[in-house]
Amino acid sequence: MTTSPKIRVAIAGAGGKMGREAVATLTADDRFEVVGLLLRQPGQAGLLGAPETCRVFTDSEQLLTEIHPDIWVDFTDAESVIAHVDACITYGVRPVIGATGYTKDDLERWQQRCRQQDLGGIAAPNFALGALLMVRFAKEAARLFDNAEIIELHHDGKKDAPSGTARRTATAIHEARGEAAAEARIGEVSIASQVTSQENPARGTDVDGIRVHSVRLPGLVAHQEVIFGGAGETLTIRHDSLSRTSFMKGLVIACERVMELKGLVYGLENLLW
Repeated sequence: MTTSPKIRVAIAGAGGKMGREAVATLTADDRFEVVGLLLRQPGQAGLLGAPETCRVFTDSEQLLTEIHPDIWVDFTDAESVIAHVDACITYGVRPVIGATGYTKDDLERWQQRCRQQDLGGIAAPNFALGALLMVRFAKEAARLFDNAEIIELHHDGKKDAPSGTARRTATAIHEARGEAAAEARIGEVSIASQVTSQENPARGTDVDGIRVHSVRLPGLVAHQEVIFGGAGETLTIRHDSLSRTSFMKGLVIACERVMELKGLVYGLENLLW
């Protein structure tokens, strides 16, 4: 009986909170072999519990050329992730992107390059399965409610605002309504929701026509409410990640499925239903 070779994984941003959780999860899973870590400070490596055979790097190009993993898991930041993913695709390594800060243009470029190289990739604003269901339910509600706003709450160390999940949710609501339907509803939307963020910043940031409000406080992990309002009623869809372990099941699914993909997929939900 032959066994399938393990999927060789490198983790960028392994010293961060998400990166540490990813190291522990993928190291404990027999289907994967964590072969490389990208760290800002190499002295952190001994605290991460990676296998002894795992190599530590501070230079992404060196990791890619010397290790050439099957998958690059990126939990870095907006300043680093774009260059990392560009390099991954150049070297034929499949990116699984958990960092945010990239643009639609970046996604389109990665999609084109992945297809040209017959390579799979996944960009996931959120790996928590409950959060993916929240987005799905919000899309369903968007067809029946004309008004919606999003409140997203994260730990005070999160640099980007709104979060990638909030942006993804707003876009999903917009897409579910359809541009023609959205135009038809303009007259029905409340006057308060039409006030621009320039006129009143307290009204939040406009993302695809949806108001998004960001909260950053210590003690939080990752939380989001999508609130729909209609005549005489409201509907609230809320998801709470109470621990970073909530993201790991989705990460494992992404690392499995990316090996089968051709092209870049944006949003893990597109692999689940």
